[in-house]
Amino acid sequence: MADRFYNLYSHDFARVAVGVPRCKVADPAFNASETIALAKQAAQGGAVLVAFPELGLSAYTCDDLFHQRALLDGCENALAVILEESKSIPIVLIVGLPLFVENALFNCAAVISAGQIHGVVPKSYLPNYGEFYEARQFSPADCANVSEVHLLGMRVPFGSSLLFEAENVPFLRFHVEICEDVWVPIPPSSFAALAGATVLVNLSASNVVVGKAGYRHQLVGQQSARCLSAYLYTSAGRGESTTDLAWDGQALIYENGELLAESERFMDQSHMIYADVDLERLARERMHQQTFAQSARCHAEAVARFSVVRFPVKLPSDEVLPLERKVERFPYVPADRRRRDERCNEVYSIQVQALVQRLSSSGISKVVVGVSGGLDSTHALLVCAKAMDKLGLPRTNILGYTMPGFATSDRTLLQAKRLMAIVGCTANEIDIRPSCIQMLNDLGHPYVSGQKQFDITFENVQAGERTSHLFRLANFNRAIVIGTGDLSELALGWCTYGVGDHMSHYNVNASVPKTLITHLVRWVAETEQIGTTGSDVLEDILNTEISPELVPGDASGEPAQRTENFIGPYELQDFNLYYTLRFGYRPSKVAFLALSAWKDRDSGEWPEDLYVARNQYDLAAIKRNLAIFLDRFFRQSQFKRSCIPNAPKVGSGGSLSPRGDWRAPSDSEATVWLNDLGGVPDQ
Repeated sequence: MADRFYNLYSHDFARVAVGVPRCKVADPAFNASETIALAKQAAQGGAVLVAFPELGLSAYTCDDLFHQRALLDGCENALAVILEESKSIPIVLIVGLPLFVENALFNCAAVISAGQIHGVVPKSYLPNYGEFYEARQFSPADCANVSEVHLLGMRVPFGSSLLFEAENVPFLRFHVEICEDVWVPIPPSSFAALAGATVLVNLSASNVVVGKAGYRHQLVGQQSARCLSAYLYTSAGRGESTTDLAWDGQALIYENGELLAESERFMDQSHMIYADVDLERLARERMHQQTFAQSARCHAEAVARFSVVRFPVKLPSDEVLPLERKVERFPYVPADRRRRDERCNEVYSIQVQALVQRLSSSGISKVVVGVSGGLDSTHALLVCAKAMDKLGLPRTNILGYTMPGFATSDRTLLQAKRLMAIVGCTANEIDIRPSCIQMLNDLGHPYVSGQKQFDITFENVQAGERTSHLFRLANFNRAIVIGTGDLSELALGWCTYGVGDHMSHYNVNASVPKTLITHLVRWVAETEQIGTTGSDVLEDILNTEISPELVPGDASGEPAQRTENFIGPYELQDFNLYYTLRFGYRPSKVAFLALSAWKDRDSGEWPEDLYVARNQYDLAAIKRNLAIFLDRFFRQSQFKRSCIPNAPKVGSGGSLSPRGDWRAPSDSEATVWLNDLGGVPDQ
């Protein structure tokens, strides 16, 4: 695997293309030459498949010329030229042409590669309204009474229920429909997807009127989302007859509702778009969403009509073929400011509403929160403040406790006090050192005799004492303890099990990753969710080194423990978590995606001159931190997650609740994941 690690096809991606050639009406030779030129360009770009417009060899607006023998023969001759050229172009071409079959004329798509016609698909639905008069010239697919045609000396499968599968590209099975087919209530591609097609292709001509481009987006995007598929859409451009119509040459590529590529409209020259489709993601989404299989069973008769044409495809020989698809560094945090604010608003509202419901249903009006002056407890306190506001209760019903221990810094202690004052909660301070000394003395720990033995027991005594105090304080005040630990900490097992920060009565942060909590705290400050003051202390908290503060620091007050030195940078580990939890990808693919995401896009070749991110995450660093994640996630930490408290799920990226998204054995091994990672080159 190492030799082709840098090639996108090694990770179940496929580069697909949509071409919009300039055309001349009723000039198949010219149209074929433009098609071939774009096909060569797509192949040189590493694509495995390229789709062209409806009736692209003849042009769409031929009207009654379609009944002229010369034009039909010209289209067949043009197809022959493309067929011959395809022997030296390593790509699958899907081209549109009129085809005379058994006394009827059909609007068709031909699938071609390596000098072979693999199948011909006729259009199922013919528009005959408004400006369209296709039924005047063509017959719909269900009028065909044959399943094979003789074309250019070959016996070729013919019909609207053909699926095409690349034998050497996992998960690449595609279906072709034509223009109007996707505009009907149940497009043929819906059944094709249920029959296993992951890529849906639409050869369209589609004239343009005001608002139609936006509607195409809705149509194609929704079809790709509903079918859990990629959807390639091409339409006719410059050269179509403008008798009463205009053409914009819009091309689109969607994947599961997400726009991957769009062409510029109204271009004067032939043009093309590419996209790297994640085929494994589509297959896994279908596996995960079991109602997809149920739908296939409900429509078993329609699904059974499909037949699969299998053939090998020529893949790029380059060992290095990096993704051109943008991979976000922070998958839990939208890069766009507007979408990020929307995400923060929704997540915060979910957290607040969930806590409001828990308090309302339990009849409890007070909460206890341990406030450390760090990021997670800060956000939990902000959620509690908003919840009290919604319930019409005073914020003094929030009983905030800062509990300094042996390693608490002056900075975090002051931040905790300032934060509680700004929020307006009931602020308290409990020095846990005396009770910790008593516990250490009971244990016979060397620390009580003056030895500086800062072991795990020393650390966990402090964590346990804090949680023990919080639970008893909640009992005493008829309140519930609000947990503050986040999704990232749960994933990595970075919490003290049992009577420690692992436990609470209700945890508002448990499905929110660390990278998102950072933006949530900043968003709460910027939007004045809990008042007009407090931005200064929140900014200080955001700029504080993440540390458990359980081992005394140096004389200057610098912490002895830096969390990310132990478990890796959260920005990388959240990336690893997202693609492991949400999609179940192999570690080698996660590493490939991380390298694609964290590269410096302004540098040179890849991988010889590796793209290096601001934080110096080259491949070696990515592997090292991913190994930490895999071992902690799969082997070390599940027993902690198997008994976590209730917590609201906030996103589709998944949670780690044993009652929801993640049900795993507490005693698993990480061997298979680490073995897969071992096949990734070090550089």
